[in-house]
Amino acid sequence: MTIELDRIRQAVSPRYVPPPTPPRALAIHAGAALLWVALFVRAFGAASIFTWSVGLAYISYDTALLIFVFVQTLPLLRGAEMSRSLPLPTIGVIVAARNEASVLPATLAALFAQTRPPDAVVIADDGSDDGTAALLTREYGLPVPNLGQMSAASGRYSALRWLRLPHGGKARALNAAMTSMTTELVLTVDSDTILEQDAIAAMGRAFASDPALTAATGVLLPVCGPTVGGRFFQWFQSYEYMRNFLSRYAWARQDGLLLISGAFAAYRRQAILDVGGFDPDCLVEDYELTHRLRDYAEAHGLIWGTGVIGGARARTDAPATIAAFLRQRRRWFGGFLQTQLWYRHMVGNPRYGRLGTRMLPVKAFDTMQPLYGLTGTVLLLASLAAGQSTVLAPVAGAIVAKIVLDLLFYLWSILLYRSWIGELAKTNVALAILAALIEPFTFQILRHGGAALGWVSFLTGQRQWGSRARAGLDHQASTEKAG
Repeated sequence: MTIELDRIRQAVSPRYVPPPTPPRALAIHAGAALLWVALFVRAFGAASIFTWSVGLAYISYDTALLIFVFVQTLPLLRGAEMSRSLPLPTIGVIVAARNEASVLPATLAALFAQTRPPDAVVIADDGSDDGTAALLTREYGLPVPNLGQMSAASGRYSALRWLRLPHGGKARALNAAMTSMTTELVLTVDSDTILEQDAIAAMGRAFASDPALTAATGVLLPVCGPTVGGRFFQWFQSYEYMRNFLSRYAWARQDGLLLISGAFAAYRRQAILDVGGFDPDCLVEDYELTHRLRDYAEAHGLIWGTGVIGGARARTDAPATIAAFLRQRRRWFGGFLQTQLWYRHMVGNPRYGRLGTRMLPVKAFDTMQPLYGLTGTVLLLASLAAGQSTVLAPVAGAIVAKIVLDLLFYLWSILLYRSWIGELAKTNVALAILAALIEPFTFQILRHGGAALGWVSFLTGQRQWGSRARAGLDHQASTEKAG
């Protein structure tokens, strides 16, 4: 069946037979790049605030996006909306895992503790060579299946099965599990992700109340390690995730949500099969799949929507060191560029509605955003070194104004989260203020650095990323076990 998925994917994915690129798409992408070049050249003119035109453009663009998210998220002040009480679809969960024996018990315990337990749970074991096999047989009573086969049900958890696969990557593991399941919905849950108790029920209610909903993401909260570096990264990533999921909500209201986090996502299983499953050659298989779903829906006259479900919450392991963070962001941004290239025919295309005319042009400019940000930082440092007071004074005013705006948006985001999901009720406002003040000079530069590395990886065809220690959930799991 996975061979059949490959055949279907080759028939529908534009990366195999690229459609013509509309002139409008070329103009949008070229415009973002040429504007950067023009503004960079402007830096070598007479010393004035326009020496820093790249930085001003970056600030203006980011401010416009903040205003957009602010306006679109106003409905969240009313609090979470309850879905109608309808019969829930059958729900299966795929946990793709490779050498995750240390965190799997916590992930599975959260699945079995759901208020609405899944009808099926499949561990898609992608060639693990650590203690995964021993764990599954000893703790969960699963018989060892032949390679490439699904086990019988667990003697202790009737919904649990083990799909034992040769190592082929996460996308192939997900596809193999998808074809073996029969539930109406399939949830993908990373092996380092712990669902809150009502998460699956919330997903089920959302899909039951909206027949057009085809793919949805839950809301993720990052967990890092107990080290000083881990606390630093969790501090900033918590606010980053908060703003990002508010942005996803905003774009979902515009029918333009494309980023469905594979760490905790839900799909109508038949739709995934219809488009050929996940693409093993994409660095961000979840992001690419959403593009393919929307592209396929437009071509076949289908109404397939995407959404972010505030009631479906989970904690996920996040990088706790600079090296791990840069590797993650390099892969994410490299995959983002890869997907932008494959689906360039959708950019600015009115056939795709607001997705084509609003969201994707923004994504085209996002390809250049880290270069704008890093160039602005370098030019600012150069002005400081040269002591150009005619540049520094007005630039300082612009930066202070942007920091104030960011601070207000931080506080707004916290208010919305308390209303929307209630998960950040204990957020320390003083720490949020401090984060807003220092982020532009620390974490933001790291983000842009990782994205710039993504450009390098994209242009050089880098495909190897290495493994990452699960410091956050490993520590949490051991703490809970000791307690």
